Amino acid sequence: MFVYYNSKGVGDVLLIPLKSATKKTFEKHQDIVKVIDEESNELVGYNIFQASKYFNNLSDGKWKLDESRRNELEQAFQQNGLENEKQLDLSPKFVVGHVKEVNAHENADKLKVCKVDVGEEVLQIVCGAPNVAEDQKVVVAKIGAIMPSGLEIKPSKLRGVESYGMLCSQKELGLPNAPQEKGIYVLENTFKAGEEFLFEKA
Repeated sequence: MFVYYNSKGVGDVLLIPLKSATKKTFEKHQDIVKVIDEESNELVGYNIFQASKYFNNLSDGKWKLDESRRNELEQAFQQNGLENEKQLDLSPKFVVGHVKEVNAHENADKLKVCKVDVGEEVLQIVCGAPNVAEDQKVVVAKIGAIMPSGLEIKPSKLRGVESYGMLCSQKELGLPNAPQEKGIYVLENTFKAGEEFLFEKA
């Protein structure tokens, strides 16, 4: 999970997006504001004001909310009366996948139905990339991932076939010098299925 801090542009506020939403309402709990989807009433994020009071060594930019930050976050919740908040899902949402099968889509010539090993499970993902092939190592955006464009990855059905994730191109991942041609990002075979894809090392 990534969080955002921009002390110059936004101020001393830590932004924690969980899901995307078109219309939002806000629920204030002292220094913490819960961001709610107005239509579904679902929690889609937190804004933590006076963030430097709760988190050490904050730096501007996008950074990972990892295990080392969990205690700081839980303490912030407790100090602001939110000790009963559910645990945030800190599991990686961008991981390495191993394409095990590529099959034709029965209702779309340009789509393929892929079985992709992501470590703890094998996902069915419908993909339209022309270069997808069996035995590739690829970058998988799992359900709940938020793409650099702001798109949230959700379970979907493409031309009647269910899909549970996305095989990503370099452009979709927002990587520098990404090729403009259509096609998923094929990794070196040394990567292991299920390991987290680290943007900063790409």
